[in-house]
Amino acid sequence: MALNAIDGMLAREFDMKSNMGAILNELGDVVSDAAIYLPLAIWFGWPVMSVLVALAIMTEMTGVVAVMIGATRRYDGPMGKSDRAFVFGALGLAIGSGVTQGPWVSLLLWVVLVLLVITIINRARKALMEVSSCR
Repeated sequence: MALNAIDGMLAREFDMKSNMGAILNELGDVVSDAAIYLPLAIWFGWPVMSVLVALAIMTEMTGVVAVMIGATRRYDGPMGKSDRAFVFGALGLAIGSGVTQGPWVSLLLWVVLVLLVITIINRARKALMEVSSCR
């Protein structure tokens, strides 16, 4: 996450943005979500993770599709890429530290699922509002 942020800041600061860089950044975000989170579904037997990965991809695509309709790239929350990284990093730290898995994990995953749906709705709604206010 830090390297992704630094890369973007350097590209903007030194006017090194490129179309290829934009494509690779967006694709890299989606591929990294799948590569990091799908193994959790297999390793821990959390079937809801497959749905979470699909919703994470939809969340990022909703932000990108906003550009296609004339809005800016949407990063609205409450469960964007950084938020997902924080939640799953904390979850991994807890499990790695020996915290027993229990119903709290399932509850957490369902909360993340709901927040992803809200994020998709927020991004779509704000993009549509932005476009309609420009006309």
